[in-house]
Amino acid sequence: MASLRIDLSLPLRAFDLELALEAGPETVALVGPSGSGKTSVLRAIAGLVRPARGTVACSGDVWFDSAAGIDRRPEDRSVGFVFQEYALFPHLSVDRNVSFGGGRSDELLRRLRIEHLARAKPSELSGGERQRVALARALAREPRVLLLDEPMAALDPHTRGKVRAELHDLLRELALPALLVTHDFEDAAALADRVGVLVEGRLRQVGAPAELLGSPADPYVAEFAGANVIDGIAESSRDGLTRFRFDGERVVYSTDAARGRAALVLYPWDVSLARLRADDSALNHLEGEILSLVQVGNRVRVRLPFLTAEITAASAERLALRPGEAVVASFKATQARLLPSDWRG
Repeated sequence: MASLRIDLSLPLRAFDLELALEAGPETVALVGPSGSGKTSVLRAIAGLVRPARGTVACSGDVWFDSAAGIDRRPEDRSVGFVFQEYALFPHLSVDRNVSFGGGRSDELLRRLRIEHLARAKPSELSGGERQRVALARALAREPRVLLLDEPMAALDPHTRGKVRAELHDLLRELALPALLVTHDFEDAAALADRVGVLVEGRLRQVGAPAELLGSPADPYVAEFAGANVIDGIAESSRDGLTRFRFDGERVVYSTDAARGRAALVLYPWDVSLARLRADDSALNHLEGEILSLVQVGNRVRVRLPFLTAEITAASAERLALRPGEAVVASFKATQARLLPSDWRG
């Protein structure tokens, strides 16, 4: 069974990247802010940068070991690398771009359903087609490890969903250790078996997407999983709930126990919107003015001054929401998670 094991230290401009990670025949995504060291991890595995210390090994084959003086050249590591923006050779046709990877292009072009584009140049291709060519070139080396740097970043929103589904199926079919870097948790959750949140060169949490959503280790993880993260003060309440004050005198309630400075974690899809305060099971009701509305697929993200809600497009249309209008945001106390707030350093 193929496996990848890395344990490395790599000095970067603002901090030292310290990372230990193992992957079997699965896809692991690294998410985090720009400059957190995500791409540097891929480059260290591929041999494009040299760590200060540590090891990189694939199924027992050691590619880098600082203590033993081992440092295989990039061409001697069985890695397929899909670079950000795909880095195709503009002067070469599709089939020559793929065969440049070292293998036969015909079979890979058929496998990725781009054989009809064999004679085309990269400038003549759509974003999704360029991604397939870059994947085919990476796979032409018959790699034991696949590395993907922001594979969805160059795609427009219309193409993104379809290409993401195709890439998901291909990664499952390949059954290789695949390490994927992205800044988008939605892409990571859709493509990866496990997701790691990397912040300033340190892994905050690694787990299945559902685990990071349901039990984030800290507010950083919650924020990258798409949550509203709001700083405030937690106080005990007589009814057994925790009273949370923020943004002046706004008050909500949580079933989590906390006291003192804390961060409220609330996912946008757990917030409902109404024109008037609803008489329902939700304990928390906050009134605010709509700042913006953005449609994403069949859902609409509604930004208020203190949080973002995500509702169905049908609900947004039924409510006839417009920027500048007042709405009531409601959510249950069980959906308002409280975590320590020293995450901002």
